[in-house]
Amino acid sequence: MTLETKKSVFVELGKFLSQFSEKESVKKSDVLHNETFFNDFEKLITLSQSHNGWYTPEQVFFAIKSWADALTEENIEKWLSNYSSEFAQNDKKEKTVALILAGNIPLVGFHDFLSVIITGNRALIKTSSNDQHLLPFLTKYLIAVDENLKDKITFVEGKLENFDAVIATGSNNTARYFEYYFKDKPSIIRKNRNSAAILNGKETHEELEALGEDIFRYFGLGCRNVSKLFVPKGYSFDAFFQAVFKYQDVIHYEKYANNYDYNKAVFLMSNFKLLDNGFLTLKEDSNYASPISSVFYEYYEDLESLQTRLEADEEQIQCIVSNNLIKNSTAFGQSQNPQLWDYADNVDTITFLLTTK
Repeated sequence: MTLETKKSVFVELGKFLSQFSEKESVKKSDVLHNETFFNDFEKLITLSQSHNGWYTPEQVFFAIKSWADALTEENIEKWLSNYSSEFAQNDKKEKTVALILAGNIPLVGFHDFLSVIITGNRALIKTSSNDQHLLPFLTKYLIAVDENLKDKITFVEGKLENFDAVIATGSNNTARYFEYYFKDKPSIIRKNRNSAAILNGKETHEELEALGEDIFRYFGLGCRNVSKLFVPKGYSFDAFFQAVFKYQDVIHYEKYANNYDYNKAVFLMSNFKLLDNGFLTLKEDSNYASPISSVFYEYYEDLESLQTRLEADEEQIQCIVSNNLIKNSTAFGQSQNPQLWDYADNVDTITFLLTTK
């Protein structure tokens, strides 16, 4: 398969995904293989919550739309245009790349899968027990678009064997196991990361409302979810709480409510001082990883010192949300809408796949 062919296959997938929406899914006559896949995908979306209680239809539809928006011809061309020389120098030797995927949010491992296939390699995939159905379904669609992909994609349930490189995502604990187990293979090993937001008190209501999207999307389970706020000394959280009140319905979801009740009780029994609005607690804490239904906050003296702190902690941070207060920050409300060229952990997966021998 040529690179242009692989690009076109994923563009077709993007067109297929663009039909599905929480408000109304519309079956389009010009989308390939709709008769075979459209209705079954609708059913799978509906059933996703029975497979993983956090995968509500709203969250699955959001993930699908994100990928539909990403997989356009324009985006794929812009993404891969940065690697013209690497593709030209690639020795064309096909590698088998083992993918150990996470399952914290729907289709969280799709970018790694896309990167492996688009670079002309084979994907040997071990899905998370929390997300075993969405990616296999989409690979069936891709194979229907081009049967040459059939021999490029393999899902495994047991031990991974006969591979040349590995991309594995897990916790800090599992990462230590991965690093030992795959020590003789070229690898990308991803650990726990969290995202933070920086406020200065000048944010508009709309910006703080958008920050709520960064906090509550996927119930806060993603590494790009904001779990830590940096605020100036003397900051009042009144405007913040007023803005995020829009997301109050999250407490009506049982799994989230159970976490809210439990984590709040643990904090209170430990005599921690909390700010609380009935569905989100704020706790002053220097850590980045807060539990579900809670966000940590920390005061900063000045932005220059904070920049130094964040650079020192870069291996713990996935992205930083702010109103351009520091360089390379993400706009409010956009943390869960990464572009194809926004790499997890800032590790360029395409370069890794094209240059690894």
